[in-house]
Amino acid sequence: MSERYDAIVVGAGHNGLICASLLGKAGRKVLVLEANEQVGGAAVTREFASGYSVSSCAHLLYQLQPQVQKDLGLKPDLAADGMSTVVLSPEGNHVRLNEKQVSGVSEEDAAEYQHFYKRMTRFADLLRTYLNKMPPRLAKNASKSDMLTLAQLGFDIRRLGKVEMQEFLRLIGMNIRDEAVERFESGLLRGAISLDATLGTHLGPRSPNTILTYLYRLAGAHGKISQPKGGMSAVTEALAHSARNNGAVIRTGMPVKRIVIENGRVAGVKTEGGETFSSSLVVSNADPKTTIMNLVKARNVETQFTHRIHHIRSKGNAAKLHLALDGLPAIDGIEKREFGDRFLIAPDDNYVERAFNHAKYGETSIKPVFEITFPSFRDSGLAPAGKHVMSAIVQYVPYELREGWSDKSRAAFQELAIDTLAEYMPDLPDRITATELLTPVDIEEQFHISGGHWHHGELTLDQFLFTRPVGGAAQYAMPLDGLYLCGAGAHPGGGVSGAAGRNAARAILKREAVV
Repeated sequence: MSERYDAIVVGAGHNGLICASLLGKAGRKVLVLEANEQVGGAAVTREFASGYSVSSCAHLLYQLQPQVQKDLGLKPDLAADGMSTVVLSPEGNHVRLNEKQVSGVSEEDAAEYQHFYKRMTRFADLLRTYLNKMPPRLAKNASKSDMLTLAQLGFDIRRLGKVEMQEFLRLIGMNIRDEAVERFESGLLRGAISLDATLGTHLGPRSPNTILTYLYRLAGAHGKISQPKGGMSAVTEALAHSARNNGAVIRTGMPVKRIVIENGRVAGVKTEGGETFSSSLVVSNADPKTTIMNLVKARNVETQFTHRIHHIRSKGNAAKLHLALDGLPAIDGIEKREFGDRFLIAPDDNYVERAFNHAKYGETSIKPVFEITFPSFRDSGLAPAGKHVMSAIVQYVPYELREGWSDKSRAAFQELAIDTLAEYMPDLPDRITATELLTPVDIEEQFHISGGHWHHGELTLDQFLFTRPVGGAAQYAMPLDGLYLCGAGAHPGGGVSGAAGRNAARAILKREAVV
């Protein structure tokens, strides 16, 4: 083999870069291999039409963990910090909210939202503590450390107080729809909360676990939304700079073909180009299915384990729509300054649930829900002078479309999505000069994510904490000596959080000597 490394990280997504940086900081000799020509994984900025650039998949920053920023000295340059959310109404009676207050609703709803937000962020803070820890092992061979973590979790839940403890335990497995309907009269407010709880998932507001996914969203910055200057690549390029400063070598355009196994443990990697690199420690930022089924191969691990990996639910349900515009569209009731905010199309919780119904049967929603930004409004470098970019996440768009994804089905859904947008922005179709639609199949292909799911696996109680990615492999180490996961498929999950990469590095440094 060629030059030997203490660790090889497969994939330069944000978690892989964080893991590599922390391993390098601890004195390890680290190599990072990225299949694409650009670091960042799904958190990248790319040109999609001449002069128009956009954050291709992840497009907003709201989950980056404070501890990650502290450990790496990371201070993202933001074009917008603390963006408000505008829930659009076709009649112009929009609801506006930020992480602490809401307007455009009744006084009762406004007061109840503050109470709701205070409770949810308190629960999210409890969750965040354990997102940034290695989950304890639930087994006969659990260590003293595992038992202490479990005991601490129980103690922290009790510290909420009797009433709040009971409420936390009541809510954690519930659906967001019941909680929203119980508390709020405004359909637009219920729609916004429903969308935030289900964005990027194969879940509807009535699905169990959507309180959990809502808390997961809040566990970064309490719902505070930011837009990095230069798009999401600004964040991942800063992480790559940190990794290089800590001694890591990063090579792009180097897809890994397989993880080399010798005598029952990893021995390095072989690239598609035929190069080999030696290490007895390989850390995969790829999703669990890609790692085990494609890079390791099923024959190298136990059948029962591959069976569990194979059955991880990881089929994406969100598309990304990018529009190059010759100017900002007109939206009734929206002032120009508000185009720097985040817009939602989610008129109420029932609308969101009906949109989800189609995806259950392999169909795209006939009335999708949207998260929309105009990133060029705050960051003029993303579009030519006087022009603009629209970036939208569109749900629900199933990975396994019943009729199959083709040029025809892609064009049909793109037309439907633009027609839906035009109900709120009538002149939008006339302003479009170029379009790009990325379905989950496109996301899978372009960002090497099995199923095109940005969490690398559905975020539900049976695929969370102790059982993420699967039971018996929740502490980043795979059942193959020297192999670890550090990506979104590991605890705690996806989003531009960095917790998985940081946790994996800490677990590796605790368990592995320099090899």
